This record gives sequence, structure tokens and C-alpha cells, in this order.
Amino acid sequence: MTTPSRAYRPLLLAFCAGLLLLAGPSAARAQSIVVMVNGEPITDFDIEQRTKLDVLSSHKTPTRQEVINELIDEKVKLKEGKKFGIDPSASDIDQSYGGMASRMRISPDQLTKSLEVKGIRPETLKSRMKAEMVWTSLVRGRYKERLQVGERDVAAAVQAQTGEMQVEGIEYKMQPIVLVVPRGSPQALVEARHKEAETYRQRIASCEEANSLFRSTANATIRDSVTKTTAELPEALRKILDDTPVGHLTPPELTKQGIEMVALCSRKPTMIDTPKKREMREKMYAEKYEKTSKAYLQEVRKAAMIEYR
Repeated sequence: MTTPSRAYRPLLLAFCAGLLLLAGPSAARAQSIVVMVNGEPITDFDIEQRTKLDVLSSHKTPTRQEVINELIDEKVKLKEGKKFGIDPSASDIDQSYGGMASRMRISPDQLTKSLEVKGIRPETLKSRMKAEMVWTSLVRGRYKERLQVGERDVAAAVQAQTGEMQVEGIEYKMQPIVLVVPRGSPQALVEARHKEAETYRQRIASCEEANSLFRSTANATIRDSVTKTTAELPEALRKILDDTPVGHLTPPELTKQGIEMVALCSRKPTMIDTPKKREMREKMYAEKYEKTSKAYLQEVRKAAMIEYR
């Protein structure tokens, strides 16, 4: 006697086949493999999804081959990353995804919904983000020395472009110190804390001593060190810092927080950074990165097994 499950099996298979027919030939084609990259498939569905994402990102419609090349590049980048132990976790990708949403001033759920409205799965964007994270880490990690931009080269480029000469300034490394004086305190307390500050000025001869003292002193705080150049400081403060021996404290000053001083940790010559120099430095770095990235990608693509179906 035939069991019910065996009796219904042909009917079930026929029903499933009918669903595929109702879905039409496009559903079957969507999952057909177009390219195999190091044993991993790229399907028509992958190409369709990435095309939609590229259109949304760039407002341009790429050719099918351009999209295929983009997906191939990502496959070889991810494999190269694993070779060097660079493989972001799902939580890393989700964090990056959330960061993108935050920069757009929306929530991750809202970003997902905006993609789905365009027929794009969030995994499509996350895949692209993962490949970018891996590749950036690889290029910057493996070619750190090659990507360095020399300050002389930056200055020469700025001078050639604008005629702006390289100017020497001073770099100050400092640690702000506050002896707390609550608002509304009597003048007697203010004067007492001021005298206390002057006593500390006579005792302190290094930033190490300042850290040791003020981190254990009640109603006092010493902040983390900050570094500023001549161009970033007002002239009055520069004059005070220039008159203060390295390792010592600047004269005490009454502010809203209390009695404030600065421990001068170092003072050394430096070439002043300007907005134009920063812009040129970033441009030169981007050019080096792009050239290095392109050569590296060509290298890993040549070593990859790429098979069109």
C-alpha cells in the first residue's frame, strides 16, 4: 500500500513547478551564474541589484560589463583581505551602515526602507561597503611608506601653484590646568587659589611633575595634551608661551572655570600649516592612493580565477 506522503509527492512537485512557471522566466534567469571568481558565483540577480545601487549612488546607468567588473573587483578584494587576515565582522558592517545612515541624518531602518523602495536589498549596499573597508585597510596597511607625502613636496607644489612661500613657525605642546573656583565664591577664596597657583608655578619644572601633582590634587584638573602651531594661536597667548620656560606653567588667569594655567611641554620650530597646504597634501595623498590601489588591484586580478559562463 502506498503511503500518503509518497502519494502526494508528485502533486507537490507539480505545484512547485507551477509556481516557477507563474513567476515567469525572469525569476529563473535572475539566479543564473554569469561569472565564477575564485570559485564564487556572480549571478544575474547580483548584477541587477548592483546596477540599481550604482544608479542610485551616481545618477548614471553603468553598462552591464562595468557592473560585472565592479563585482569581480570586490570578489578579489575580499579574497585578498582574507589572505592577510582582514575580514570585517557582521557587526563591523552594521556599524558602518549605521554611520552612513547617521551622516544622512536618518536611522538605519529608514535607510533600509529607502533602499527597498528602489528595489535594492540592504545586503547589496553592505557588500559594497565591506569590500571598500577591506581594500582601504589593505592598501593603507601594505603600502604605508609609499603613500607618505613629504612636507617639502607639499610646500613646493603650493609654491608652484600659488607662489605662497613656506613659512616657519613654532609648534607648542601644552596641557591646560584648572584650579576649580565655584561660581559666586568670595574674593578671599579666589585670592587663596591664585596664591596656590603661584606656589605650583615655582614647584613645577616638567609636564611629568604637573601630571603627577594635579591628578592627585583635590579641586584641580589637568587635561590631555594639545598641540598648536603659531598660526592657530592668538598673538597674546603666543607671547605668554614664548616667555614661559619649557616644563613650567604660564601665569595664572581667572576664568569661568576657576584659576587656569598651561603647562608648556615642548616648543619647537615647524613649518606653518595653511588651508592651502592641507588641501594640497590631501590631494597628493589621494593621487598616490589611487595610483597604488589601481596597480595593486590589477595584480590581484591577474592572479584570480575568472570564468565567464
